[in-house]
Amino acid sequence: MRKFIYAMMAIAAVVMMTSASKRPVTLFMVGDSTMADKEELEASPERGWGQLFPTFLQGNIVLQNHARNGRSTKSFIAQGRWNEVMNRAQKGDIVIIQFGHNDAKQSDSLRYAPVDQYEENLMFMIKQAQKKKMHVILCTSICRRKFNKVGQFVENHHGAYTEAARRVARRMDVPLLDLEKSTALWLKGLGDEASKAYFMNVAPGECTKFPDGKVDNTHLRENGALVVAKMAAEQIKALDLKWFRDYIAIPEHLTPVYSTPCGIEK
Repeated sequence: MRKFIYAMMAIAAVVMMTSASKRPVTLFMVGDSTMADKEELEASPERGWGQLFPTFLQGNIVLQNHARNGRSTKSFIAQGRWNEVMNRAQKGDIVIIQFGHNDAKQSDSLRYAPVDQYEENLMFMIKQAQKKKMHVILCTSICRRKFNKVGQFVENHHGAYTEAARRVARRMDVPLLDLEKSTALWLKGLGDEASKAYFMNVAPGECTKFPDGKVDNTHLRENGALVVAKMAAEQIKALDLKWFRDYIAIPEHLTPVYSTPCGIEK
């Protein structure tokens, strides 16, 4: 009996040692400024939702936020940023992809990707990630805060790009976080005035980085980034993905946890 007990204890010790030394899963976030880390924390209240996403992570997982201001699928690939993610990625890692805001900018040839090219770029990234045995999650872009003169919310700001992301997710059979839909419902519920508090509508004297009275209805403050990060976490939890479910937690009381910069040049 004693030999059996000792044998079981030895097995348990080996399991514990193996578990303790197991490489953490890396969650890569790939996207634009609405997702990106912001470094000037004292100078500006702007935050990306990916920067606050660690608030909803638990267990043996680490986050690398590769999202960068102003990037589209086209420029992110052209600048070698996607290759950097692929060079770092390993089997079993996860990548969340969110583009669209900058792909639509026809005035900028370095960023503009027509809808068909946008789809091709997304599929290219998904195929490469899957080739490395990674798990992929695709996102629609978050909404801009846009209301008309009578205070009604204006929907579908990203036009065909939103449906293109949904179409790619179906075609490639990858999970989709429909953040445009969820942020539209959120903003519509808040209304014009109340929603200003979550975006970069800078009050006079508040921020040294931007001019007084700057109106920015695209980028988020910490409270807005936290709301969007929670939306993403809740949608992931609802999908019940076996390779992600153990790493997602929705705390009852939210204490913001920031991502750690991953050493990628701006």
